[in-house]
Amino acid sequence: MENYNSTVVKEFILLGLTQSRDIQLLVFVLILIFYLIILPGNFLIILTIRSDPGLTAPLYFFLGNLAFLDASYSFIVAPRMLVDFVSEKKVISYRGCITQLFFLHFLGGGEGLLLVVMAFDRYIAICRPLHYSTVMNPRVCYALLLALWLGGFIHSIIQVALILRLPFCGPNQLDNFFCDVPQVIKLACTDTFVVELLMVFNSGLMTLLCFLGLLASYAVILCRVHGSTSEGKSKAVSTCTTHIIVIFLMFGPGIFIYTRPFRAFPADKVVSLFHTVIFPLLNPVIYTLRNQEVKASMRRLFNQHIA
Repeated sequence: MENYNSTVVKEFILLGLTQSRDIQLLVFVLILIFYLIILPGNFLIILTIRSDPGLTAPLYFFLGNLAFLDASYSFIVAPRMLVDFVSEKKVISYRGCITQLFFLHFLGGGEGLLLVVMAFDRYIAICRPLHYSTVMNPRVCYALLLALWLGGFIHSIIQVALILRLPFCGPNQLDNFFCDVPQVIKLACTDTFVVELLMVFNSGLMTLLCFLGLLASYAVILCRVHGSTSEGKSKAVSTCTTHIIVIFLMFGPGIFIYTRPFRAFPADKVVSLFHTVIFPLLNPVIYTLRNQEVKASMRRLFNQHIA
């Protein structure tokens, strides 16, 4: 691989989601409405879990962290995308691009690992209920939380380190509405074959293995629940089904984007839109709508404030 000592490109031009002004306006309105409705819902979930002494189980602890991660993740792309929709010049600096890319993979990697932790929590709760309080004690929960944040950081810093080694001397047009690995790598002024392989291994393979591992773990849990006659059977099935839905929403687009060679496909931008803006905000809401305890706690919190 050729080595360059400096990067000439100081900024990137974002080509955006579409070149049609009418479609841009429509998407701007829809995303803004969705953002203003769903984002406060995520913060309401966090407030509810933090304020209700009855929601202290590890499941709710991790659900609150999922809502925080998803809300933070949505701030990386959505606000700038909305501004760019009404801007004539869609430009992001080189440093701004690298920063956006870092936080995108830092929080995204952390969320993927959080879903693994939540699957482990459900496995212990359903398959080893007598050991649950011992295994999933507060110290273990905080240790797992620290581990997933650290894992997300390591995953992201590898991506950034590989990008920073690449020279960018032109062109500087990114065919997307935000900075991500596949589009940025293609603008490098050198052969990127080895870097692409490393990126696919770091992002794509990790995403695919987590996805398959999570599906396998929930298959084991559901088989165990199916053979059970306990009263909590329906609740366990409902919880696991919710987790599986979120797993498909989280990992499906990620597998599509990162587990293949970095070539442009017509569906890339739409998949990226759902992956970075829509699904992250929906994940905690899906959990909440299928969780009777959280919904009941929200109603009590609401009634207390209007009383």
